[in-house]
Amino acid sequence: MVDPALPARDAAAFFHQQGSTPALAALRAARGIWLEDSEGRRLIDLHGNTAHHLGHGHPEIAAAVAEQLDRLAFSPRRFTNEPAVLLAEALQGHWPGGPARVLFATGGSDAVEIALKLARVATGRSETLSLEGAYHGHGFGAFGLSSATPDPRLGAFLPGRHHVTPYWAGEDGAARMLEQIEDRLATRRVAALIAEPLRSNCHVPPPGAWPAVRALCDAHGTKLIFDEIPSGLGKTGRFFAFEHFGVVPDLVVLGKALGGGMLPIAAVIGDAGLDVAPELELGHYTHEKNPLTARAALTTLQVIARDGLVARAAEAGRQLHDGVAAIAARVPVLRGVRGLGLLLAVEFDAGRCGQAPGTHFADHLVASAFAQGLSTTAKGDDAIGLSLPLTVTSEEIAEVLARIEAMARAL
Repeated sequence: MVDPALPARDAAAFFHQQGSTPALAALRAARGIWLEDSEGRRLIDLHGNTAHHLGHGHPEIAAAVAEQLDRLAFSPRRFTNEPAVLLAEALQGHWPGGPARVLFATGGSDAVEIALKLARVATGRSETLSLEGAYHGHGFGAFGLSSATPDPRLGAFLPGRHHVTPYWAGEDGAARMLEQIEDRLATRRVAALIAEPLRSNCHVPPPGAWPAVRALCDAHGTKLIFDEIPSGLGKTGRFFAFEHFGVVPDLVVLGKALGGGMLPIAAVIGDAGLDVAPELELGHYTHEKNPLTARAALTTLQVIARDGLVARAAEAGRQLHDGVAAIAARVPVLRGVRGLGLLLAVEFDAGRCGQAPGTHFADHLVASAFAQGLSTTAKGDDAIGLSLPLTVTSEEIAEVLARIEAMARAL
């Protein structure tokens, strides 16, 4: 039995931070699309930190990790092991460019910073370019990429950071983004441009935007890094989200769901031509080739391939798009859905609710979803996330849609 006082004990034990404190409740179970709290309340998880591609508690991941725990639980970094090598080879097999190389890390922020190091040593430059309002993690290198003006109490971040207007900033956002990218890259001081090919807030870039960015990077000797920590591994209906846009980056970063929603592991995959600094410690982590996390990730890739889950994500996404459109026709407060595959956001009309878009309305949407048994987060000022596992069934989709309609009618 779970102690009902756990949220209070949590608040007394941990440093407080946004999104974690206070905790909504204490969980006692998580299976498939479902969360169950200490009081027996069951919620459909529409968030999952974008880690539950195979649903919570996938039995094959659990069994593989348990077997690996008995066989080999740790590998000092000067040694290698079979799960780590098999995982690297499997990821190489998914790379759509030429020969590739891989490095592992324990989290997405670290993997992003490995990619930046690779770009720096390959170009001899140190400046970075990213999209304002993106998200690339919370390390001092990664977090500074997300915004030009982080909270000043945190002090200085990496020097040489530059930010451009993101493609989702209004009708001319993409045009302004490209113009600003060209101006900055023309200085020939930028080592890397890093971006989410599909923003995790589910804004889809216009056709031609990323090919134009790729051409600018090539023209000015800048490496293109795609952060696919939330969008990769089939979530959008392609193994890599960038495959929707007809462009291949120099480096891509994966994380979150890579460990099967159970263990923390991230990966950097990229052009083997960037393997130019063997004398440097680019990703010197104690658990760099941890056999447990590698086995979880390898099993995750095997399940995705065996069960056709990339195609399933595309089909499930179409079902959700059609279902939300049908609800919007009946309940106009719901405007529609944006995104690709199962990386989606449901948009609402604040004006029809007598409110203005903003933090208050977004919080109201999240609370309204929770009241219908949907655990989610805000995706901007007037939308909530609709991120389901690649394993979601049609029956589960119908249940989700019914709850979304009930939520919309109650607004």
